[in-house]
Amino acid sequence: MPITLARRQFLASASALALGAMPLAAQGAAPVVAAASDLQFVMEEIAAAFTAETGMQVRLAMGSTGNFARQIREGAPFEIFMAADEQFIADLHAEGLTRDAGDLYAIGRIVIMAPHGSALVPDPELDTLAEMLAAGQITRFAIANPEHAPYGMRAREALISRGLWEDLQPVMVLGENVSQAAQFALSGNAEGGIVAQSLALAPQVAPRGTWELIPADWHQPLRQRMALLGNAGPVAEAFYDYLMQPAARAIMERYGFVLPGE
Repeated sequence: MPITLARRQFLASASALALGAMPLAAQGAAPVVAAASDLQFVMEEIAAAFTAETGMQVRLAMGSTGNFARQIREGAPFEIFMAADEQFIADLHAEGLTRDAGDLYAIGRIVIMAPHGSALVPDPELDTLAEMLAAGQITRFAIANPEHAPYGMRAREALISRGLWEDLQPVMVLGENVSQAAQFALSGNAEGGIVAQSLALAPQVAPRGTWELIPADWHQPLRQRMALLGNAGPVAEAFYDYLMQPAARAIMERYGFVLPGE
Protein backbone atom coordinates (compact mmCIF):
# COMPACT_ATOMS: atom_id res chain seq x y z
CA MET A 1 0.00 0.00 0.00
CA PRO A 2 1.58 3.32 -1.04
CA ILE A 3 2.29 5.84 1.71
CA THR A 4 0.71 9.23 1.01
CA LEU A 5 2.27 12.61 1.81
CA ALA A 6 0.04 12.88 4.87
CA ARG A 7 1.22 9.49 6.06
CA ARG A 8 4.85 10.43 5.52
CA GLN A 9 4.33 13.56 7.57
CA PHE A 10 2.72 11.49 10.32
CA LEU A 11 5.61 9.04 10.28
CA ALA A 12 8.04 11.91 10.68
CA SER A 13 6.12 13.45 13.56
CA ALA A 14 5.85 10.11 15.35
CA SER A 15 9.54 9.30 14.99
CA ALA A 16 10.30 11.36 18.09
CA LEU A 17 8.31 8.86 20.16
CA ALA A 18 10.71 5.98 19.62
CA LEU A 19 10.54 3.08 22.05
CA GLY A 20 14.31 2.93 22.33
CA ALA A 21 15.44 0.32 19.79
CA MET A 22 19.19 -0.10 19.93
CA PRO A 23 20.92 0.45 16.58
CA LEU A 24 23.51 -1.95 15.30
CA ALA A 25 26.79 -0.77 16.76
CA ALA A 26 29.71 -0.43 14.38
CA GLN A 27 32.46 -1.20 16.85
CA GLY A 28 33.21 -3.85 19.46
CA ALA A 29 33.73 -7.57 19.51
CA ALA A 30 30.46 -8.61 21.16
CA PRO A 31 28.29 -10.70 18.82
CA VAL A 32 25.26 -9.05 17.29
CA VAL A 33 21.82 -10.58 17.84
CA ALA A 34 19.28 -9.58 15.18
CA ALA A 35 15.92 -9.80 16.96
CA ALA A 36 12.38 -9.09 15.87
CA SER A 37 11.15 -5.81 17.31
CA ASP A 38 8.39 -7.44 19.38
CA LEU A 39 11.32 -8.60 21.54
CA GLN A 40 12.60 -5.07 22.21
CA PHE A 41 12.15 -4.97 25.97
CA VAL A 42 12.35 -8.74 26.45
CA MET A 43 15.81 -8.89 24.94
CA GLU A 44 17.09 -5.92 26.90
CA GLU A 45 16.23 -7.79 30.10
CA ILE A 46 17.58 -11.13 28.92
CA ALA A 47 20.84 -9.66 27.62
CA ALA A 48 21.39 -7.82 30.91
CA ALA A 49 20.72 -11.00 32.90
CA PHE A 50 23.11 -12.96 30.66
CA THR A 51 25.88 -10.42 31.20
CA ALA A 52 25.28 -10.35 34.95
CA GLU A 53 25.48 -14.13 35.16
CA THR A 54 28.33 -14.84 32.72
CA GLY A 55 30.27 -11.60 32.28
CA MET A 56 29.82 -11.95 28.51
CA GLN A 57 28.08 -9.34 26.39
CA VAL A 58 25.97 -9.30 23.24
CA ARG A 59 24.78 -6.39 21.14
CA LEU A 60 21.15 -6.12 20.09
CA ALA A 61 19.83 -5.01 16.72
CA MET A 62 16.04 -4.70 16.71
CA GLY A 63 13.92 -4.51 13.57
CA SER A 64 11.51 -6.26 11.25
CA THR A 65 12.10 -9.93 10.55
CA GLY A 66 11.81 -9.49 6.80
CA ASN A 67 14.37 -6.71 6.68
CA PHE A 68 16.81 -8.72 8.79
CA ALA A 69 16.42 -11.74 6.51
CA ARG A 70 17.32 -9.54 3.55
CA GLN A 71 20.34 -8.12 5.38
CA ILE A 72 21.55 -11.62 6.27
CA ARG A 73 21.39 -12.58 2.61
CA GLU A 74 23.46 -9.48 1.87
CA GLY A 75 26.14 -10.52 4.37
CA ALA A 76 25.23 -8.61 7.53
CA PRO A 77 27.51 -9.76 10.40
CA PHE A 78 24.78 -11.06 12.72
CA GLU A 79 25.53 -14.22 14.70
CA ILE A 80 22.02 -15.02 15.97
CA PHE A 81 18.72 -14.34 14.22
CA MET A 82 15.54 -14.32 16.31
CA ALA A 83 12.66 -14.16 13.84
CA ALA A 84 9.01 -13.42 14.58
CA ASP A 85 7.95 -15.98 11.96
CA GLU A 86 9.68 -19.34 11.66
CA GLN A 87 9.30 -19.43 7.88
CA PHE A 88 12.08 -16.88 7.56
CA ILE A 89 14.45 -19.19 9.44
CA ALA A 90 13.37 -22.13 7.28
CA ASP A 91 14.09 -20.16 4.12
CA LEU A 92 17.53 -19.05 5.31
CA HIS A 93 18.35 -22.60 6.39
CA ALA A 94 17.39 -23.89 2.96
CA GLU A 95 19.86 -21.37 1.51
CA GLY A 96 22.64 -22.58 3.80
CA LEU A 97 22.78 -19.38 5.85
CA THR A 98 22.02 -20.88 9.29
CA ARG A 99 23.82 -23.67 11.10
CA ASP A 100 20.67 -25.75 11.35
CA ALA A 101 16.88 -25.44 11.43
CA GLY A 102 17.07 -23.58 14.75
CA ASP A 103 14.67 -23.72 17.67
CA LEU A 104 11.15 -22.50 18.31
CA TYR A 105 11.53 -20.10 21.23
CA ALA A 106 8.05 -18.58 21.63
CA ILE A 107 4.58 -18.07 20.21
CA GLY A 108 3.44 -14.46 20.13
CA ARG A 109 0.03 -12.78 20.21
CA ILE A 110 -1.38 -9.57 18.77
CA VAL A 111 -3.55 -7.04 20.59
CA ILE A 112 -5.58 -3.97 19.74
CA MET A 113 -4.21 -1.05 21.72
CA ALA A 114 -5.34 2.55 22.15
CA PRO A 115 -3.72 5.47 23.98
CA HIS A 116 -5.36 6.93 27.06
CA GLY A 117 -7.88 9.55 26.00
CA SER A 118 -8.71 7.85 22.70
CA ALA A 119 -12.38 7.35 21.86
CA LEU A 120 -11.42 3.84 20.76
CA VAL A 121 -11.99 1.41 23.62
CA PRO A 122 -10.21 -1.87 22.81
CA ASP A 123 -12.36 -5.01 22.79
CA PRO A 124 -11.39 -8.52 21.65
CA GLU A 125 -13.90 -8.68 18.79
CA LEU A 126 -12.94 -5.22 17.42
CA ASP A 127 -16.58 -4.14 17.64
CA THR A 128 -15.78 -0.59 18.77
CA LEU A 129 -13.26 -0.23 15.95
CA ALA A 130 -15.89 -1.37 13.45
CA GLU A 131 -18.51 1.03 14.84
CA MET A 132 -16.16 4.01 14.87
CA LEU A 133 -14.90 3.22 11.39
CA ALA A 134 -18.46 3.07 10.04
CA ALA A 135 -19.17 6.43 11.69
CA GLY A 136 -16.07 8.04 10.18
CA GLN A 137 -14.47 8.46 13.60
CA ILE A 138 -11.15 6.72 12.86
CA THR A 139 -8.56 9.10 11.43
CA ARG A 140 -5.43 6.94 11.79
CA PHE A 141 -4.92 3.31 12.75
CA ALA A 142 -1.47 1.74 12.96
CA ILE A 143 -0.06 -1.69 12.19
CA ALA A 144 3.37 -2.96 11.18
CA ASN A 145 4.03 -3.15 7.45
CA PRO A 146 2.65 -6.54 6.37
CA GLU A 147 5.03 -6.67 3.43
CA HIS A 148 7.95 -7.65 5.66
CA ALA A 149 6.89 -7.59 9.35
CA PRO A 150 5.23 -10.79 10.65
CA TYR A 151 3.18 -8.90 13.24
CA GLY A 152 1.84 -6.77 10.41
CA MET A 153 1.04 -9.90 8.43
CA ARG A 154 -0.94 -11.31 11.34
CA ALA A 155 -2.67 -7.94 11.91
CA ARG A 156 -3.76 -7.91 8.27
CA GLU A 157 -5.09 -11.47 8.56
CA ALA A 158 -7.06 -10.57 11.70
CA LEU A 159 -8.55 -7.48 10.08
CA ILE A 160 -9.50 -9.49 7.00
CA SER A 161 -11.12 -12.10 9.26
CA ARG A 162 -13.16 -9.32 10.92
CA GLY A 163 -14.04 -7.76 7.56
CA LEU A 164 -12.32 -4.45 8.31
CA TRP A 165 -9.20 -4.56 6.16
CA GLU A 166 -10.50 -2.76 3.06
CA ASP A 167 -12.41 -0.10 5.00
CA LEU A 168 -9.32 0.74 7.06
CA GLN A 169 -7.08 1.39 4.04
CA PRO A 170 -7.69 5.18 3.85
CA VAL A 171 -6.65 5.66 7.49
CA MET A 172 -3.98 2.97 7.82
CA VAL A 173 -0.52 4.01 9.00
CA LEU A 174 2.26 1.47 8.56
CA GLY A 175 5.20 1.12 10.93
CA GLU A 176 8.48 -0.22 9.60
CA ASN A 177 8.18 -2.85 12.34
CA VAL A 178 5.79 -3.60 15.19
CA SER A 179 7.72 -1.44 17.65
CA GLN A 180 7.28 1.56 15.36
CA ALA A 181 3.61 0.64 14.88
CA ALA A 182 3.23 0.84 18.66
CA GLN A 183 4.86 4.28 18.62
CA PHE A 184 2.32 5.46 16.06
CA ALA A 185 -0.65 3.82 17.80
CA LEU A 186 0.19 5.52 21.10
CA SER A 187 1.37 8.85 19.74
CA GLY A 188 -1.90 10.66 20.35
CA ASN A 189 -2.19 11.27 16.60
CA ALA A 190 -3.97 7.95 16.06
CA GLU A 191 -6.97 6.29 17.64
CA GLY A 192 -4.95 3.11 18.15
CA GLY A 193 -3.49 0.12 16.36
CA ILE A 194 -2.65 -3.57 16.40
CA VAL A 195 0.65 -4.38 18.11
CA ALA A 196 2.49 -7.20 19.86
CA GLN A 197 1.25 -8.25 23.29
CA SER A 198 4.87 -8.29 24.45
CA LEU A 199 5.10 -4.55 23.79
CA ALA A 200 1.74 -3.82 25.40
CA LEU A 201 2.93 -5.58 28.57
CA ALA A 202 6.26 -3.76 28.74
CA PRO A 203 6.58 -1.38 31.72
CA GLN A 204 7.78 1.33 29.32
CA VAL A 205 4.61 1.02 27.21
CA ALA A 206 1.78 -0.33 29.39
CA PRO A 207 1.07 2.96 31.22
CA ARG A 208 0.42 4.72 27.91
CA GLY A 209 -2.76 2.90 26.90
CA THR A 210 -5.19 0.01 27.17
CA TRP A 211 -5.36 -3.18 25.15
CA GLU A 212 -7.19 -6.46 24.51
CA LEU A 213 -6.04 -9.71 22.95
CA ILE A 214 -7.30 -10.46 19.45
CA PRO A 215 -8.63 -14.03 18.98
CA ALA A 216 -5.77 -16.35 18.02
CA ASP A 217 -7.92 -18.15 15.42
CA TRP A 218 -8.31 -14.95 13.40
CA HIS A 219 -4.76 -15.28 12.08
CA GLN A 220 -1.91 -17.71 11.51
CA PRO A 221 0.13 -18.39 14.65
CA LEU A 222 3.18 -16.27 15.35
CA ARG A 223 5.61 -19.17 15.75
CA GLN A 224 8.88 -17.44 16.55
CA ARG A 225 12.10 -19.30 15.77
CA MET A 226 15.77 -18.49 16.21
CA ALA A 227 18.96 -19.87 14.73
CA LEU A 228 22.71 -19.46 14.89
CA LEU A 229 24.19 -18.06 11.71
CA GLY A 230 27.24 -19.48 10.00
CA ASN A 231 29.72 -17.09 11.61
CA ALA A 232 28.49 -17.55 15.20
CA GLY A 233 31.26 -17.69 17.77
CA PRO A 234 31.48 -19.02 21.35
CA VAL A 235 29.75 -16.04 23.00
CA ALA A 236 26.86 -16.26 20.54
CA GLU A 237 26.61 -19.98 21.21
CA ALA A 238 26.54 -19.36 24.96
CA PHE A 239 23.83 -16.71 24.60
CA TYR A 240 21.77 -18.96 22.33
CA ASP A 241 21.91 -21.69 24.97
CA TYR A 242 20.99 -19.15 27.67
CA LEU A 243 17.86 -18.21 25.74
CA MET A 244 16.58 -21.76 26.28
CA GLN A 245 17.26 -21.76 30.01
CA PRO A 246 14.66 -21.15 32.79
CA ALA A 247 15.83 -17.60 33.59
CA ALA A 248 15.36 -16.38 30.03
CA ARG A 249 12.16 -18.36 29.54
CA ALA A 250 10.67 -16.78 32.67
CA ILE A 251 11.29 -13.32 31.21
CA MET A 252 9.66 -14.38 27.93
CA GLU A 253 6.64 -15.70 29.79
CA ARG A 254 6.28 -12.48 31.75
CA TYR A 255 5.90 -10.62 28.46
CA GLY A 256 3.02 -12.84 27.41
CA PHE A 257 4.76 -15.35 25.16
CA VAL A 258 3.58 -18.94 25.02
CA LEU A 259 6.69 -21.08 25.47
CA PRO A 260 7.47 -24.30 23.59
CA GLY A 261 6.60 -27.37 25.61
CA GLU A 262 4.06 -25.58 27.80
